[in-house]
Amino acid sequence: MKRFWTDVAVDTAGVVTLDGKPVRTPGRVPLAIPFPALAGAVADEWRAVTGEIDPRGMPLTGLANAAIELVGADPAGFAAGLATFAQSDLLCYRAEDPPTLVERQAELWDPLLDWARGRYDVHFEIVAGIMHKPQPAVTIARLSDAVAVRSPWELAGLAPIVTIGGSLIAALALIEGAASADRIWRAVELDEDWQAEQWGRDDLSLAALDSRRRDFDAGVRFLTLIA
Repeated sequence: MKRFWTDVAVDTAGVVTLDGKPVRTPGRVPLAIPFPALAGAVADEWRAVTGEIDPRGMPLTGLANAAIELVGADPAGFAAGLATFAQSDLLCYRAEDPPTLVERQAELWDPLLDWARGRYDVHFEIVAGIMHKPQPAVTIARLSDAVAVRSPWELAGLAPIVTIGGSLIAALALIEGAASADRIWRAVELDEDWQAEQWGRDDLSLAALDSRRRDFDAGVRFLTLIA
């Protein structure tokens, strides 16, 4: 679909409009956003369209759609899906060698685990290697509760951060202000960066990296705009 509108606005109900008509979600629900800063940013995405509509260039619109339709339809179920990442969190699975990688993981990951231990009064099983080891039931329950209390809008913003990074702990540290977005990115990309240092990156891996970073940054910005 090509651009067909002239004016983009946000009405008093927080609905993004094109020439006075509401933008609608894929399910044909008006795109009503109860956060003025986010509504304005979504409107800017529509203003920036110059030719054909490319959803990849409108990540905030996509996350708002998800918050209203996908997450909003079943917040508890969506939160439970994100909470499953606590069962095999990236930060709990460590390299056995080389020593430089082991040290780097400890440097970036241990502070996040220490924060989570203090914040939620939990214990983590740390594994050397990739063999799965269950986390304590209390740990899973408390991290699950920390996700379940989030609104559909927060859950929509958290989703790309959790899934891209493979770490629920890192995502919770971000949304609770315990670590910056750049610090979280460096933590969850540590293994990829290490491999790139050893072997370099080809065009496919660079494209995948760019895609992950765009989605991660979109989630971070979305959370910032609803804070």
